[in-house]
Amino acid sequence: MENNVVSSEEQRLLPKPLSGNPFVAFWQRIGRWWQGVWYGFSEKHPKLAPWIYKIFFFLVFSYGVTIWQFIVMTFLPYAFQGLGTEPWGWPNAELSFANDNGATYILFGDSAGLGYFIAYEIAVFTAQCINFPLQRNITYRSHGNPWWQAMWYFIGWVLVSVFTLAIWGLINVFFTSWGWYLPGEEGLATVAGLVKTVLTGGVSMVIFFFIFLIIFPDADKTEKSKAAKLEAAKAALESAKASSDSEAVAKAELAVAKAELAYAIAVENRKLFHSEKNISAARSVAEARINAYQGKLNKIKKLTEQVEAAKSAGDAQKAEKLAKQLEEVESGLEKSRNTALEAVDQRDKVVPEEEAVIAEVKQAREKRAAEKKVA
Repeated sequence: MENNVVSSEEQRLLPKPLSGNPFVAFWQRIGRWWQGVWYGFSEKHPKLAPWIYKIFFFLVFSYGVTIWQFIVMTFLPYAFQGLGTEPWGWPNAELSFANDNGATYILFGDSAGLGYFIAYEIAVFTAQCINFPLQRNITYRSHGNPWWQAMWYFIGWVLVSVFTLAIWGLINVFFTSWGWYLPGEEGLATVAGLVKTVLTGGVSMVIFFFIFLIIFPDADKTEKSKAAKLEAAKAALESAKASSDSEAVAKAELAVAKAELAYAIAVENRKLFHSEKNISAARSVAEARINAYQGKLNKIKKLTEQVEAAKSAGDAQKAEKLAKQLEEVESGLEKSRNTALEAVDQRDKVVPEEEAVIAEVKQAREKRAAEKKVA
């Protein structure tokens, strides 16, 4: 009976199988190691970890789309060469220090021509189409209205673009006056494209970090904010009722209804955010600790084989050294096993509970949508 219990527990401590592809398996091992490091750090530093997480993924995705822009700008302008290479845009204001070379300041457009400007806008727009869902779903794990967020993201992108293009319009004057866009200067044109990408991408990245904090707000803070607005709306309703003004009461009741809905959505978003986070953490911690335990088992097996081999070879000194290492690893095995079992128990408890919360929120939203459709 005891052997069956042990066997059952050991079954729970089996890791997910690695890929049969050695390259993929290598990165899976790295990923599993990192999960253990990261969630161990998160447990010790619960306030610092979320900021590191956000900044890390924000930079990774931002630099990723910046690289995408550079790649696009390296090749796409050639597809629009037929549109001409003469300066095109607005306001085409000549700058006195560059008049001898015919260089102008351009805000909307490009001194390299309409084709270059179109290629640049395509590169930037596609980069934002990639960046938005990655930042929303992974970096900030937002559950807000995606259409509302996309609208404000687009507005922010337009404003940031105007700002960065204004800066670039001035810098581009120098590149034009230096002849970097002339035939035979493709290498310098590529450098100019790199400078433009780094400048506009870097400035945009800094500004967008703060824009994201607004359009992808913290779920806990949003709930508190909506709760405060609901309380204020209820207080206004009581005041309106005291004044016996029927029109004011009707407006106040409508305001309360809107505030109640906004608060309910904020509560749901907070539940979804934390439930998904808790599920991910519970699964990752369990997997990381299982892998740590299995790693010790593998090390014990390997050291045992090495000790036997050293004894067979008559190398007593090496055998003794390896035996000490084996003893050290075995001394921590039981603790590692118990830690892994605790993490597995926690996972098996947390995941169903949080999945139930997510299902509850989805049902509430489906019910609300159905009632709105009937109304």
